[in-house]
Amino acid sequence: MSKLYLKNANVIDVVAGQELKGSSILVEDGIIREIGGAAPADAEVLDLGGKSVMPGLFNCHTHICLAPVADPKYDETDAQVTMMALDHLKMYNETGVTYVRDVGGMNFIDIDIRDAVKAGKLCAPDLAVSGKCVTMTGGHGWSMGRECDGADECRKAAREQLKAGADWVKVMATGGVMTKGVEPGSPQLGEDELRAAIEEAHKVGAKTCTHAQGMTGIKNALRAGIDSIEHGFYMDDECFDLMKKNNTFFVPTLAAVYWIVKNGTEAGIPDYAVRKATEAMEAHKDTFQRAYKAGVKIALGTDSGTPFNPHSGTAYELVLMVEAGMTPVDALRAGTIVAAELCGVEKEMGSIEVGKKANLAVFAKSPLEDVANAGDCCMTIKNGKVIYQA
Repeated sequence: MSKLYLKNANVIDVVAGQELKGSSILVEDGIIREIGGAAPADAEVLDLGGKSVMPGLFNCHTHICLAPVADPKYDETDAQVTMMALDHLKMYNETGVTYVRDVGGMNFIDIDIRDAVKAGKLCAPDLAVSGKCVTMTGGHGWSMGRECDGADECRKAAREQLKAGADWVKVMATGGVMTKGVEPGSPQLGEDELRAAIEEAHKVGAKTCTHAQGMTGIKNALRAGIDSIEHGFYMDDECFDLMKKNNTFFVPTLAAVYWIVKNGTEAGIPDYAVRKATEAMEAHKDTFQRAYKAGVKIALGTDSGTPFNPHSGTAYELVLMVEAGMTPVDALRAGTIVAAELCGVEKEMGSIEVGKKANLAVFAKSPLEDVANAGDCCMTIKNGKVIYQA
């Protein structure tokens, strides 16, 4: 039995919203066994010197197969995509992220990588993956997705992703920023098409998420039974009521629009993408604020892989959430325990509690005092083993 004892640790309890100064964590075989006790004689002792320890961060909206370049063409070979994805996973290791939900891969490479992580062949965050997004012909994400039209085709497309091994099925309810010729506010797959794909996922216990930016498409997805709304630029109180009634989560990905607007056409981002992001930015922020006040469950995701939106930037979403009006402790919860609930793993991870996995992130200064401190990760522990140390 392997034992790791972390001493002189300031342990952040995200559930209670407090920090236990000068505490300790005992880990046995990758599981947290005690908080605040004495060190067993046979344990490896690691002195954290007063650094802050949090549950490992979650990033619930990533594209590990995409590079955050200005004007992506999606024309890389499978070998090139795989090498990029492995490099991106290393970035998550180095920034305290121990769980990634990937919502749109290339040629099922994400599924193969997930399986390699599960088998212990790769040192990387735990992964939940979705294979190819399900989109209408010519719809948002068509160049890397599974195009389909009509309820029967959407049902088949979902079955294909599940057959390949997807944990989630992602459906495209509206247009988006990065696809030329479509608009964020325009509905795409209809309610009957969305419902067909969602039903197939739910039959086998898989979950569903939707790229949904315009209100009509969002409501179509909510009525069809979706589990999480991604982006959600334009939502009203009816959306929020439906989300709370159906326990639907919101993953706003504030970073995606932020980085496009910040860098602009001067950095090489297509003018149509900058236009759409700029037009949506204030509405997106307003929707986030109203959803938060309404009590919608919000989980952290960055949409990493979109222009200038780095795979190393998970913590910056916390900053953007707080700047938009979320309290620091609720932002940390969005990136830990609430995200774990979205992903269905809240009994195993997402907080530092006895019996949960020892997936931990260590920071030089307390993110509870300033969420920007989550951008300075000095150690990542996964399953009780140090996988990164600055």
